[in-house]
Amino acid sequence: MGNRVTLLLLVLVLCYGVGMAMGYREEEDWRREREERGKGEGEDWFLLQDSKHVVKTDAGDMRVVKSLGGRIIDRPMHIGFIRMEPKTLFIPQYIDSTLIIFVRRGEAKVGCVYKDELVERRLKMGDLYRIPAGSPFYLVNTGEGQRLHIICSIDNSESLGLGVFQSFFIGGGTNPKSVLAGFDPETLRTAFNVTGAELGEIMTRQQDGPIVYISESHPPSIWTKFLQLREEERLQHLKRMVEPYREEEQPTWSWRKLLNSVFGQENAMDDRVGHRAPDSYNLYKKRPDFRNKYGWSVALDESDYTPLRHSGIGVFLVNLTAGSMMAPHVNPTATEYGIILRGTGTIQIVFPNGTTAMNAEVKEGDVFWVPRYFPFCQIASRAGPLEFFGFTTSARKNRPQFLVGANSVLHALRSPELAAAFGVSEKRIQRFLDAQREAVILPGTPASPPGKDNEKKVVEKVIRSFGSDLVMGFD
Repeated sequence: MGNRVTLLLLVLVLCYGVGMAMGYREEEDWRREREERGKGEGEDWFLLQDSKHVVKTDAGDMRVVKSLGGRIIDRPMHIGFIRMEPKTLFIPQYIDSTLIIFVRRGEAKVGCVYKDELVERRLKMGDLYRIPAGSPFYLVNTGEGQRLHIICSIDNSESLGLGVFQSFFIGGGTNPKSVLAGFDPETLRTAFNVTGAELGEIMTRQQDGPIVYISESHPPSIWTKFLQLREEERLQHLKRMVEPYREEEQPTWSWRKLLNSVFGQENAMDDRVGHRAPDSYNLYKKRPDFRNKYGWSVALDESDYTPLRHSGIGVFLVNLTAGSMMAPHVNPTATEYGIILRGTGTIQIVFPNGTTAMNAEVKEGDVFWVPRYFPFCQIASRAGPLEFFGFTTSARKNRPQFLVGANSVLHALRSPELAAAFGVSEKRIQRFLDAQREAVILPGTPASPPGKDNEKKVVEKVIRSFGSDLVMGFD
């Protein structure tokens, strides 16, 4: 018995040692990769620039900015950008990752299965909506003559690991293929109770990709043909596809409910089950958590929008006036992923040892991330406001700790010990801390008044003409 206990302890110690060694090696690899990228490609490590198109058709596209790996990231999150032309459909599918979609521009209709029922929601600019991993869904651009722009978080904690995420298309043909196409044709003919010709017509007609037009002004697709049928004919045609499933053999979500909603009866479905499903949430209608004359900020957590609790993800939106800054601060509970929506500015991030990790200029469309605990700030350029939106890896209240400003932790720590830490007197540290009257969002450095540069040139000219004696006099 004693030998077994000793052996078990030895194995545990060995496993712990191997784990620690792997952790240190992974962290060392992270630092080495950062240095190599910085020297070789001039990249800023905290700007996510690994962008890849996962869908691209004439009707729209989806681009994903991939997150990094490593121990320093507590929860990797990819950021997706969906663009859809007017009167287009992102065809029914389910994926192995949870999406939280944010409508940046335009209007949309999203259909998603919730507790065995299909629910549709109309979304407008500023709306948020959560699509759980494994739930069939589709998107329709309903804006008249307006492109649809969506930003989404892609939480791959439940993914299969086959890429940034894996789509399983329900509808499809030759491009993309429906997941049904993988079954033997005889199996499908029996399951659907149709002829081989009917099966072939349905399973091979779609060739336009995952995002397709559903308007008459574009080449007809299977989706367009369905929509051109009268409602009664359309429903009868779809019922033939799903009728073979007896009630006890149906999966947890129903083909009939999914397809009927795409091609008709959407209002009836909404009236029947809409009240049971989570609604969308408009971020622009939320009262700012903080506002002053230099900008405002909004943070959304699980107490504001319950679906965030299931994903463990928070949302934020910040608007800074020209030249102002979000005071240097730290997120003690979450990693932050941000997307620049409008304007230009600078993001500064600091390493734990007090050296600069990044000091980069950013513009519309850039994606950045800030590890948990790392101090950082965002600064708007003088050219105009800076607006950025993003996700955090915690649905709880983030409660950022501000390092500078009237509400900073330095004020809470004001004591003889703090003065001693900086090597100055208590009176000196008090004057230093009281100099900034603003909190959270701070004014920038005042711009030089008109003519200031000319005055400087005149002074320099005078100094040059009188020589070094005048310079020494100024000293």
